[in-house]
Amino acid sequence: MERSLSMELVRVTEAAAIASARWMGRGLKNEADDAATSAMRTVFDTIPMQGVVVIGEGEMDEAPMLYIGEELGTGHGPEVDVAVDPLEGTNIVASGGWNALAVLAVADRGNLLNAPDMYMDKIAVGPEAVGKVDINAPVIDNLRAVAKAKNKNIEDVVATILNRERHAEIIEQIREAGARIKLISDGDVAGAINTAFEQTGVDILFGSGGAPEGVIAAVGLKCLGGELQGKLLPQNAEEEERCRQMGLDVNKVLYMDDLVKGEDAIFAATGVTDGELLRGVRVQGASSMTHSLVMRAKSGTVRFVEGQHSLQKKPNLVMND
Repeated sequence: MERSLSMELVRVTEAAAIASARWMGRGLKNEADDAATSAMRTVFDTIPMQGVVVIGEGEMDEAPMLYIGEELGTGHGPEVDVAVDPLEGTNIVASGGWNALAVLAVADRGNLLNAPDMYMDKIAVGPEAVGKVDINAPVIDNLRAVAKAKNKNIEDVVATILNRERHAEIIEQIREAGARIKLISDGDVAGAINTAFEQTGVDILFGSGGAPEGVIAAVGLKCLGGELQGKLLPQNAEEEERCRQMGLDVNKVLYMDDLVKGEDAIFAATGVTDGELLRGVRVQGASSMTHSLVMRAKSGTVRFVEGQHSLQKKPNLVMND
């Protein structure tokens, strides 16, 4: 992939964030998602690449665009796989909550996991704990491993997990171990990525969420030297059959090389609402301010990008000429 693609992709997440942020706190999650999707698609069409969506929200949420198999980009430039979530945290935006993102990941063609939009069990850690955790191990063992790797007492380890009824047993085990928990309402991409940034105070992510978000988070952690392990969780016979058709073994643990192969990949995210890592969109008159993160695995470069966007000159975040 070309180095310049990193900054081009930030334009995509910036546009999606700005479009969806207009719906913040209005209780209309579908409208926010549609706005992000439309804006992302519009800017994708200007990016010099030959992209194909290999995992995204198009099936589970029946999104109108950015479905699995859709071609993105101008049709010229590098051939790449795309994993995308135009609005990671639709409920967050609807309620005006924390950590909503517009997010995507790109890798050379054939290097991202091609899987249906379904649930995935996950465990994620930052660089210090790479190779120390096991998604099949008991929760207490993983907490001890992270505590040892980070030279902490287990009581000082902070786990993050989606606040769902299905996670009640994991939550109970974390608390019985004496570790602390940061429950999140939505947005486990941010939860996974936060494990690799000391300032967020998060050490490990547990639990199940969307498979697209798992692949996107894996790309982010690849850039940061972290680790994500996953297991696909089909909910019915139809999903199991779709996995078989795509050559996927639902009993297999998916390691980093299964989720994102090769030495290069790009992760880009723009904050829609405020979070531990990124600020949300700010509107100042006819301008919108954005705060983004873009990372490349091959170079190890991590950039935080602040943008000021004139919505009069670029109403769709695209120059008309």
